[in-house]
Amino acid sequence: MKNFILGLILGLVLIPAGVYLYFVSGMAPVATAAPAMPFERTLAHKALDARVEKEAPKTATMAADESLYLGGAQIYIHNCALCHGLPNQAPPPIAKGEFPRPPQLWRGHGVTDDPPGETYWKVANGIRLSGMPAYKQSLAEAQLWQVSLLLANADKLPDTVKATLANAQVPQ
Repeated sequence: MKNFILGLILGLVLIPAGVYLYFVSGMAPVATAAPAMPFERTLAHKALDARVEKEAPKTATMAADESLYLGGAQIYIHNCALCHGLPNQAPPPIAKGEFPRPPQLWRGHGVTDDPPGETYWKVANGIRLSGMPAYKQSLAEAQLWQVSLLLANADKLPDTVKATLANAQVPQ
């Protein structure tokens, strides 16, 4: 029994000490070009998914229509396109240097399979250690919903909105 208790105490001390040394010795990858740390992606996604599930609004506070989408497109062009890109355009240069790489929301399914409340939560609160800023201090709630509903419905936007996005230039 003594050996078990001694082993348990050593394990409880050595493991945290090893993790601490890993970070303070400069061994942890911190450059954006470095590979992810062990379990980094898994733990970050689990934490994000749990938080969003707990806090994201379940329903939108406004109805989606063409004018809402056009407003959302303007907000997206000025605040999001620099990292997340525009339809039928190459990924912006800044996106190539970020870690994790920001999703290009107009390629593939983007976030159209996410509930609008999830996108709203991410736009409002940002995502720690990802480069995704929180916009709730700089955009009004209606603007947060406009861009969230635009992205949630990106696969079924009116032609006027598609043209607005396709003809836009990524702000530099």
